[in-house]
Amino acid sequence: MYAVYRQAHTPTAVEFSVYCNFISNEEKNLVVAGTSQLHVYRILHDVESSSKSEKTPDTKARKEKLEQVASFSLFGNVMSMASVQLVGANRDALLLSFKDAKLSVVEYDPGTHDLKTLSLHFFEEPELRDGFVQNIHIPIVRVDPENRCAVMLVYGTQLVVLPFRKDTLTDEQEGLVGEGPKSSFLPSYIIDVRELDEKLLNIIDMKFLHGYYEPTLLILYEPNQTWPGRVAVRQDTCSIVAISLNIMQKVHPVIWSLSNLPFDCTQIMAVPKPIGGVVVFAVNSLLYLNQSVPPYGVSLNSQTNGTTAFPLRIQDGVKISLDCSQSAFIAYDKMVVSLKGGEIYVLTLITDGMRSVRAFHFDKAAASVLTTCMMTMEPGYLFLGSRLGNSLLLKYTEKIQEVPADEGQENQDQENEKDGEKEKQASEEPPNKKKRVDSSTNWTAGKSNLADEVDEIEVYGNEAQSGTQLATYSFEVCDSILNIGPCSNASMGEPAFLSEEFQTNPEPDLEVVVCSGFGKNGALSVLQRSIRPQVVTTFELPGCHDMWTVVSSEAKEDRKDPAEEEGEEEEEEQQEEGDGEKAEPIVEDDRKKHGFLILSREDSTMILQTGQEIMELDTSGFATQGPTVFAGNIGDNKYIIQVSPMGIRLLEGVTQLHFIPVDLGSPIVQCSLADPYVVIMTAEGVVTMFALKTDSYMGKTHRLALQKPQIPTQSRVITLCAYRDVSGMFTTENKVSCSAQEEADTHPHSQSETETIIQDLSNTMDDEEEMLYGDSHPGGNSSRDDSGRFIGATPSGSGSGKAEPTHWCMIVRENGVMEIYQLPDWRLVFLVKNFPVGQRVLVDSSAGQSATQGEGKKEEVTRQGEIPLVKEVSLVSLGNNHCRPYLLVHVEQELLIYEAFPYDQQQAQSNLKVRFKKMPHNINYREKKSKLKKDKKTDGSGEEIAAAKGRVARFRYFEDISGYSGVFICGPSPHWMLVTSRGAMRLHPMTIDGSIESFSPFHNINCPKGFLYFNKQGELRISVLPTYLSYDAPWPVRKIPLRCTAHYVSYHVESKVYAVCTSLKYPCTRIPRMTGEEKEFEIIDRDERYIHPQQERFSIQLISPVSWEAIPNTRIDLEEWEHVTCMKTVALKSQETVSGLKGYVAAGTCMMQGEEVTCRGRILILDVIEVVPEPGQPLTKNKFKVLYEKEQKGPVTALCHCSGYLVSAIGQKIFLWSLKDNDLTGMAFIDTQLHIHQMFSIKNFILAADLMKSVSLLRYQEESKTLSLVSRDAKPMEVYSIEFMVDNNQLGFLVSDRDQNLSVYMYLPEAKESFGGMRLLRRADFNVGANVNTFWRMPCRGALDTASKKSLTWDNKHITWFATLDGGLGLLLPMQEKTYRRLLMLQNALTTMLPHHAGLNPKAFRMLHTDRRTLTNAVRNILDGELLNKYLYLSAMERSELAKKIGTTADIILDDLLEVDRVTAHF
Repeated sequence: MYAVYRQAHTPTAVEFSVYCNFISNEEKNLVVAGTSQLHVYRILHDVESSSKSEKTPDTKARKEKLEQVASFSLFGNVMSMASVQLVGANRDALLLSFKDAKLSVVEYDPGTHDLKTLSLHFFEEPELRDGFVQNIHIPIVRVDPENRCAVMLVYGTQLVVLPFRKDTLTDEQEGLVGEGPKSSFLPSYIIDVRELDEKLLNIIDMKFLHGYYEPTLLILYEPNQTWPGRVAVRQDTCSIVAISLNIMQKVHPVIWSLSNLPFDCTQIMAVPKPIGGVVVFAVNSLLYLNQSVPPYGVSLNSQTNGTTAFPLRIQDGVKISLDCSQSAFIAYDKMVVSLKGGEIYVLTLITDGMRSVRAFHFDKAAASVLTTCMMTMEPGYLFLGSRLGNSLLLKYTEKIQEVPADEGQENQDQENEKDGEKEKQASEEPPNKKKRVDSSTNWTAGKSNLADEVDEIEVYGNEAQSGTQLATYSFEVCDSILNIGPCSNASMGEPAFLSEEFQTNPEPDLEVVVCSGFGKNGALSVLQRSIRPQVVTTFELPGCHDMWTVVSSEAKEDRKDPAEEEGEEEEEEQQEEGDGEKAEPIVEDDRKKHGFLILSREDSTMILQTGQEIMELDTSGFATQGPTVFAGNIGDNKYIIQVSPMGIRLLEGVTQLHFIPVDLGSPIVQCSLADPYVVIMTAEGVVTMFALKTDSYMGKTHRLALQKPQIPTQSRVITLCAYRDVSGMFTTENKVSCSAQEEADTHPHSQSETETIIQDLSNTMDDEEEMLYGDSHPGGNSSRDDSGRFIGATPSGSGSGKAEPTHWCMIVRENGVMEIYQLPDWRLVFLVKNFPVGQRVLVDSSAGQSATQGEGKKEEVTRQGEIPLVKEVSLVSLGNNHCRPYLLVHVEQELLIYEAFPYDQQQAQSNLKVRFKKMPHNINYREKKSKLKKDKKTDGSGEEIAAAKGRVARFRYFEDISGYSGVFICGPSPHWMLVTSRGAMRLHPMTIDGSIESFSPFHNINCPKGFLYFNKQGELRISVLPTYLSYDAPWPVRKIPLRCTAHYVSYHVESKVYAVCTSLKYPCTRIPRMTGEEKEFEIIDRDERYIHPQQERFSIQLISPVSWEAIPNTRIDLEEWEHVTCMKTVALKSQETVSGLKGYVAAGTCMMQGEEVTCRGRILILDVIEVVPEPGQPLTKNKFKVLYEKEQKGPVTALCHCSGYLVSAIGQKIFLWSLKDNDLTGMAFIDTQLHIHQMFSIKNFILAADLMKSVSLLRYQEESKTLSLVSRDAKPMEVYSIEFMVDNNQLGFLVSDRDQNLSVYMYLPEAKESFGGMRLLRRADFNVGANVNTFWRMPCRGALDTASKKSLTWDNKHITWFATLDGGLGLLLPMQEKTYRRLLMLQNALTTMLPHHAGLNPKAFRMLHTDRRTLTNAVRNILDGELLNKYLYLSAMERSELAKKIGTTADIILDDLLEVDRVTAHF
């Protein structure tokens, strides 16, 4: 069996975070990693609010947000992450460690806007493994705070030391073997920690200490292990040891050690200077240790009594335990601690005059998400990363206590001095300002550390005398990053709201509901991959092929609005502060309303006025006799412009102000608008520009003035796009910095060395492209005026956000050259050759072009055939304050999306200081060839009509459709491209209405912030975007918080509701005891500092998909101690239905009451019945009716249904029951292995999964009523979940295991090695890199239309979907062997040909991973769709080269890859 794996939704969990100068030294970034994803964020302080009416004069409402700057996906799971500042570098490097013992050092590459690998370190030699087969040790990376070296602990015993070059001069004499002269790394060496001390085993944690002359590593370890049950005889087993690393001499003496620490120590935190030392976290106590100071420890609860002899004081008023806690320092003596329940405490280290800690002070500040990692960001901000809930950006402010006012004032000035901020704190400043300064003590500032030590000592001296200040902190949430993991269970269901237009679709439109989170972060996440519009109304309007909506200036306004009409047009608000505040919100909203809808037909134009109702205008200033090429607003939405093939009209409302007949030898076919410029192009490629002028010419106030651009005409212009930039990124000025949004305070770093490197890089890049793509000279006089006028505005550190608007025009020629000109003087600033082939980075090569080159060279004509023609380009600015420009390109068979990023080559020429980076996507633009011919079959007279029809823009820019801005991509595969202030590009398909011809935003009183579109059938649908989903996510999602752990969710088809099983924790105060036969409960009495164990209470309830609320009075609470082990919808025999089967909700439970009480369980069978709803509560029409709830002889651990019977695993037996008269009667049983925890059935076959012993296949024979074992897998395996794989007439058994593998087993009795069918044979395996706990299965999409030959390939093949514990979704799709072989060759070629992030090997990552040594080889047979998708990202040259290598064509491969997308396009 062959299959392809595809990741449908990227993992969303966050496990690691660092705050460092990732992009450049000018700005700090937050880098977060979760499984195989790496995301880079920056803090935005001036976020525009989604709707303009929200803007209040009071700016405190503006919250800081995280903007995603870059994201990378890796072929490996990040195990540990740290950042380091290498000497002479322009940015920080990241150290990433990967499974077993790999270390990659990576850094951002400003030339390609990508990740580049600086060095790779690999320590997987067998002698380091020490004979161990399993590797349970995670490679931990730690970096010295002074950036002198990094260490990585591998295999639990080996310390790898990676020294960094500190000074460029002194190391020159050292003969560096094999290292280049420029390398920042010295050769690494390995320390075996057992040589320091033979007891140094079981390392728990290690950190570098602050304030030592040499890098000093503190290791916390437990030489003799114990556990709570043995504490009575063996306690205080932990120890610490500090080793000083002399990197040059490679010696590492132990300088400090201490033993007999409490046995439950879990982690250590190095305390910054001036206090120094280390805080040790134990589960029940907290210790402070320093080299020359007596240790200080406190007990946090009464569990320390009798479990440790370490001297501990009782910490008053605190009853907490620190297991699973996370912490970070926010000042040198204060740290934030997040407990396992999400409570946030601020812990202050109270020091005496000698700087030794004499007390701890806990202050409970907030309750927040269950935290996996914590990172202090700039002063006042804290990031909490989580894999159990959404990750949060918190803002904290402190209020000082216990200090008289005058003293506080003095103290504050002192702190300011220390900060180097030199702000004199006047008493009349607002209090919140004061707080900010206070919390920003400078130890976080990293590089700008205190200038010299003399000053340091003096400042700290004062600090120490004044004693520690206690403060209370308040925390508020600024931003959150969505996480739908860990997905423990999933179910498909039907959406409650689907417009009736789509209810007759042959394909079912479903949504996925997953159980997310844990504890108080528990939630249900409702996911839909595609967007389903809410249709307000539909009109039949055949024959219209394009449309525009324009704002009418009936309400006289003097300010522009963000309603937007055509793909190429950029509209921004300029005088936002000027008159936005004064305008009434209602009027402002009116201004955005669209006044006219213009529909273009083959020979006429229809003008509709859109007010309270939509009606056609018979007489108006608009041209209606012929088709319309373009319509839009100009002059801050005051005027309307309408372009016909032979002329341009300027209108105000319905009155025509100015008409310009245009005759350039051929009709106008394209127009693009960048207020106040209008650029038009004729069918023969003549380009002309008009500008809106205000003057009193012939009594008219406004007119369009012609400006004929002087651009070279070597090759015909085939498409263009005008662009209005307010991001400040498009500029021709040289900036010294590497980043666009830089702060004004750049550090005086030596830039010379690095500048030259960057310059070299850019040159080599260009030469390389010359070699790859040949030399086609578009030539052309670039008409650059060398007077050096700079029109672009560079962003300054003023924080105002918006730069002065600049105007540009991009044109594409027939010979494949793309040029960007600066308006209004048409100066060439950017040029790319071979634009349509889709290079990964578009690099400017305008500098080398002179007028003499390319004077009609002969080979131009011959080469032109190979280069596909560009149909359309569109340059739009999206994101926060429109500062993220994107370029969309429609080439003949393909869509290219580029993101612009600032890149300054440090050269004097006045070219555009940007580059464009290609964005990966899966949008299929490959149409069937027959469609193209149809368009051309028009008679000669209708040529211009065909030209006009062929020019329908596919890229439709919109602003504020339900608060979102972006581009709608029309065509055979319609998509929404959205970019919010979060900064990540989201592509959501809208497949529900087929191919979409044209689209326009529509803001109207009856359809607020909606949109219009024409489908293939010529129906105009007026729609709105459903607002209950959040679209700023990989899939549109709705997260319903339950505030308790959700274990199971199951959809009941007949009544269209979900059954959900949840549990809440509460303290347990009594335990059951057996006295003879009787069971009685003994109440446990403990002191008030005792922390009681937690126990879960389970309940089952119905949730309606209409409101996603629990239906009142349907909740079934289970008994105390009773755990639900499985819950499913089962189809059992029933006389009530025609089919003879009826759906019930079945749950299995087991009573867990400790070791002494025999474990029993119950089976619950619940029917969902319809009742008369209670008045005012329409959802109460559904209720649970308990049909059966009897105790069984053992724990019920798994359930399923098999040909109308209920199958249950009870203890070590599997029973088959039939439900009659609300009672279960046994039909058959069979003995099994240890613990069956999942069962699934197809027909009369049952697949059962054992916790340790892999899977078994059973069969039920109705005529003899026997349940028998058909076959089983004989090798042990810890199974997580199971499902079937259906490939036409083959059946596979899919198993996910503890080692994150997916394996497919088959029953093949003919095969010799199956011993006549006794053993299941493994026929495919693959490593997902995440644990899979839930599967679901559905047929391929499009398998229903039997007409096409293609659907036969996918006939009866089922997609098996799965959700992972890291918040990712994936699928496995069975494949034909022929396609599999072809794509396997491609996969092997891609593995070696592409450079992979962090130097990882996809083949090794996807290989079956086993900890046990087994006598089996990996079977593979599953393709890695993530790697294959990289093929779509390659340029045309690279694609055909690769295809040639494996003996096929690029078209065949693309069809194969896009076919996988087509058949899996569900939800």
